[in-house]
Amino acid sequence: MTGFVFLLIAFALSIGGSLVLWLRHRDPTTLDHAIDEFQREMRALAPDAERSQRSEPTSRVRREP
Repeated sequence: MTGFVFLLIAFALSIGGSLVLWLRHRDPTTLDHAIDEFQREMRALAPDAERSQRSEPTSRVRREP
């Protein structure tokens, strides 16, 4: 019987710890978080403002006379 009680306690602690970790590390599901995430991805995909404002193409090589 003591072995069974030990297994129940170990199982309960394992389940409890798993629930705590899951609750702490889950992704937020609010609408504001989804909008912020989308804007972050769009900024990552957008070209650099400095690069797009240059008048010379970046592939051009200057030759010295």
